Amino acid sequence: MPAQQTSKAHDGTVSGRVVLDAGDISRALIRISHEILERNKGAEDLLLLGLHTRGVPLARRLADNIAAVEGTTVATGELDVTMYRDDLRSHPTRAPHRTQVPAGGIDGKTVVLVDDVLYSGRTIRSALDALSDLGRPAVVRLAVLVDRGHRELPIRADHVGKNLPTARSEHVSLRLVETDGEDEVRIA
Repeated sequence: MPAQQTSKAHDGTVSGRVVLDAGDISRALIRISHEILERNKGAEDLLLLGLHTRGVPLARRLADNIAAVEGTTVATGELDVTMYRDDLRSHPTRAPHRTQVPAGGIDGKTVVLVDDVLYSGRTIRSALDALSDLGRPAVVRLAVLVDRGHRELPIRADHVGKNLPTARSEHVSLRLVETDGEDEVRIA
């Protein structure tokens, strides 16, 4: 099924094209869940940490998919990187979220950081700094729904739903039911 060429924003203006719809997102997350299980050789000592904001519901969806396959609950948590960002001085109005790590912490765990869109890599660098304040995981991996390229740091995702080559001038917008009322990825 071809991607929609245009769609209308809430104000009626054309806001780009849909490159992933709800079905595409669901299939990508199921595939990523299986990749995580294969790489980890099961769900033992696995912790999925979603980065605020949209990484949190993505981590929960991945945990639900893994539970459906393995029949076991996978620990999930939330990681706020606001205070670790290198652009905090130029964007000081960001409201911090709460970091929530399951009982038992991250020490010795396989931690999979989950984010929505990977771009420059700076958010992930911030997440690694935040993790170092929480403990020492055995392994840290990265799962993203969309990798749009244009890295500024030597960071790559271990699990990617969709590689989406973009121009720097383009904007990738990911919307999720949990935060936005619908599932889609648009490029404008």
